[in-house]
Amino acid sequence: MKTKKKFSVTKQNLWVDLLIAGGFLLASQPHLTGMAIHEWLSLGVGVGFLTHILLHWRWVYETTRRLFSKLAGQARVNYVLNLALLVAFTLIIFSGIMISEEVLPLLGLQGVHGGIWKSLHTIASEAVVWLVGLHIALHWRWIVTNSKKYLFGWLPKRRQTAVQPSEAAV
Repeated sequence: MKTKKKFSVTKQNLWVDLLIAGGFLLASQPHLTGMAIHEWLSLGVGVGFLTHILLHWRWVYETTRRLFSKLAGQARVNYVLNLALLVAFTLIIFSGIMISEEVLPLLGLQGVHGGIWKSLHTIASEAVVWLVGLHIALHWRWIVTNSKKYLFGWLPKRRQTAVQPSEAAV
């Protein structure tokens, strides 16, 4: 009888997060990718970001509900950081749509080139880099543990050889 493999929510979260991170890194370099790839990839990162929020919706709901009552300090810090990321990503996406040079014209619409929207896009993008760095730092243990388990679990384990007493004196 075949045993059905258990679906891992953690593995799913890790892959979604890695796709968002990779897409964000590529999208943050429009001078390398070109504007069309930058804009379309950024929209994909936005979809990934929304997926990430939906995958963690229970945490968002429960933490919001308990924010001003009993809640661990780290959860409160994480919540504020995630809220700042939500605001900054929303600003990036909205301002990016407003200054679009490729996507909007394809849809027959005209964007605004430059001005406040360009400045807002740049400032929000720079803020997200810092906020994502903090987010990764807060979740570093989870990232390392689950990367070892799900990304590098197929690698053979390194064996530690015991040092022989005669070798220790050398």
